[in-house]
Amino acid sequence: MLREAGFTVDTAASGEEALSRMPLFDPDVVTLDVTMPGMDGLSCLARIMVEHPKPVVMVSSLTGEGAVETLEALRLGAVEAVQKPAAGSIGRIGGELVETVRAAASSRPRRVRGLRERLRLARARIAGEDFAMSRPAAAAAVPESVETGVVLVGVSTGGPSTLEDILPLLPASFPWPVVVAQHMPPAFTATLARRLDEMCALSVVEASRATVLEPGMVCIARGGADLELARRGGRLQAVCVPASPDRPWHPSADRLVMSAMRLLPPDRLVGVLLTGMGNDGAASMADLHARGGRTIAEAEESAVVFGMPQELIKRGGAGIVLPSDRIAGQLIRWLAPAGRRAG
Repeated sequence: MLREAGFTVDTAASGEEALSRMPLFDPDVVTLDVTMPGMDGLSCLARIMVEHPKPVVMVSSLTGEGAVETLEALRLGAVEAVQKPAAGSIGRIGGELVETVRAAASSRPRRVRGLRERLRLARARIAGEDFAMSRPAAAAAVPESVETGVVLVGVSTGGPSTLEDILPLLPASFPWPVVVAQHMPPAFTATLARRLDEMCALSVVEASRATVLEPGMVCIARGGADLELARRGGRLQAVCVPASPDRPWHPSADRLVMSAMRLLPPDRLVGVLLTGMGNDGAASMADLHARGGRTIAEAEESAVVFGMPQELIKRGGAGIVLPSDRIAGQLIRWLAPAGRRAG
């Protein structure tokens, strides 16, 4: 499939063979399965990221244990995962595989640090650096009410490790719920939510059903579907809806943000657009910014793929541009009640 798309391809039947051929072939992108004879995919990936850092796309089964292992691969430095079909020909994923490999070829492998070290450095930045304190002219002060607002996050390629730079730094007292549209296959987002829940002070859940949004929580959109905000019984909820056929990426960040703008004024919304290919989320967050809402675009220096945040910046819709490890600090300074901010 990759040769037919114009790529020059070399193959290896095992992790050991792949490592031996890497210096000779010097690929722009590596595709890697989790389950292989001899050396497993995670061990091979770890060696690649140390010895021959390259963008790696995991092509594997994302059900059960496979989803857990593939999430770990993304944490180790893989830029994206493509789900092999449970039945039938692998040719069914040809289009997705080609598109993902093309995007990975222009990505930058992240420097892999342990989570504890990344959090330590980010907390030091929060404590020691200035952040933008001004609000858009059209926005009022954040109301101290039961329903304050929502932080809306759009993210794609490179997302799991980028979310780890942000969500674990938000304190349990963070007053607005956070809703995340992470482009992922349907079998994967529940595992992502569980992993993030283990490392965050906030409660992290997958929106597999209608979920009431409350302070102190992060809601991850279910993979393979879209997520919209709705008001039922006077309370804001995140509602899983069928994927819109006229949108190429799911869960759709644009659809999430547009639904939020129908329910809440701009001063009660913050849009955050992170790493990812394409332009999902750029149009809606630019609209939010134009209406007086606050928006953050991830800086090129930390983005695995700069496509989505770059598009927001090009549209003039980024209120602030920050590397991923400074975004939590900015949200805290905007929204956390005085005296209860993380240091």
